[in-house]
Amino acid sequence: MKKLCLLSLGLVLALTTSCQRKKLTEVVEVPLPSKDDKMVIGNPEDVKADEGMFKMEVLPYGYEALAPNIDALTMELHYSKHYLTYTNNLNKAVKEATLEETPIVDLLKKLDINNTELRNNAGGYYNHGLFWSIMKAKAPKQPKDTLALAINRDFGSFNNFKIQFQDAASKQFGSGWAWLVTDVNGKLQITTTVNQDNPLMSNSAIKGTPILCLDVWEHAYYLNYQYKRKKYIENFFNVIDWEKVNEKYEEAIAK
Repeated sequence: MKKLCLLSLGLVLALTTSCQRKKLTEVVEVPLPSKDDKMVIGNPEDVKADEGMFKMEVLPYGYEALAPNIDALTMELHYSKHYLTYTNNLNKAVKEATLEETPIVDLLKKLDINNTELRNNAGGYYNHGLFWSIMKAKAPKQPKDTLALAINRDFGSFNNFKIQFQDAASKQFGSGWAWLVTDVNGKLQITTTVNQDNPLMSNSAIKGTPILCLDVWEHAYYLNYQYKRKKYIENFFNVIDWEKVNEKYEEAIAK
């Protein structure tokens, strides 16, 4: 009887392992596009969020505009899948919490950090909206005007700022964001946050008004850069719209 039980147990384990291997094989062997396949990239204007208070930030350029620094497929997936999902989920979350009339900045400043549903989706919505707005093709290499003076004042030089920002972004472990913010005293500071948190939230180590951000989640770069995260961070400086960042800085210090 003991041998029979052991045999039966062995057969069950063998069948279970076989099924697990089959499932694993089925996942791994999903066919991937070959180099000869034509990749069809959509149009950002065709992406619409479900009905709700918060609308998607209109992408001010095509998916391919920032290539080769950010490739078209990454942009399409990032905008039409990740950003769209955060927008739809945020509209559901604010409806459940009866916060539909609250502007996004106020929502982020006052939200309950323990409300992870609202925290993640409000952060994901705001962070991506800012990210899209401060990039463009054929961007200037450096800021000018008021922002240039402020960067020299607070970091010593633009090159010092660039080194510090890239270092902070590179050292952000796992998913998160790197930020340039204007604090309550009007000083520029660099900080990082995890997941979809941002410097408007009460739990931020450095609080302030964000004027520049970089998404360092893997979905923002991995298709094109794989493990070369530092290269992605370096190339980000090729697409920063410094005129737009300067506008955001002037708006922040005017408040």
